[in-house]
Amino acid sequence: MAFSEIWLFVDTGLKVALGASLAIGCIWLGKAWRDRQHNDTQQPQRKRINLLEQISADVGHVNHSFAKYSSLVIESTRFGKRWPPARKHELEQVNAELVHEFERLSAAEAKLLMLGEKTMEKTLRLYAARIALFRKQVYVGRQDISEQEIADLKASIMQLREQFYDILSRRYDKLLAA
Repeated sequence: MAFSEIWLFVDTGLKVALGASLAIGCIWLGKAWRDRQHNDTQQPQRKRINLLEQISADVGHVNHSFAKYSSLVIESTRFGKRWPPARKHELEQVNAELVHEFERLSAAEAKLLMLGEKTMEKTLRLYAARIALFRKQVYVGRQDISEQEIADLKASIMQLREQFYDILSRRYDKLLAA
């Protein structure tokens, strides 16, 4: 085989390799561009989802603190003056924790308004107002309230919590489906 024939094979092989490299490079760049475009359009939706998850966690913290508070205050109404001072001190700590958690609730309400979720914010505000009402009506030393009245107050709070989470769940599912 002469050098010119070998050169034709090498030349053709280099051209095929160069063409394949260019094709692979173009495909890779096109895919990277499409992925970036997709990520740019998904970014605001992902932020909304993250905010809703954070709001859900904040409401969960408030609910946990309220559950501790309500169980202790109910215990105090059962025992009356026989209620141990250590438990009263524990209730004071839990009450302070609940007040601190209300800051999270206010921040969650602000986030919901920022997202344009007025119905969800209104339900959350009513939930917070019912907890505040519970704290005014059920307190240490109060003996003239029945356990049924306390249970009814708690049930109305839990109903509002459930309504809030129903709305939140529907919005969250809609964002995930999009």
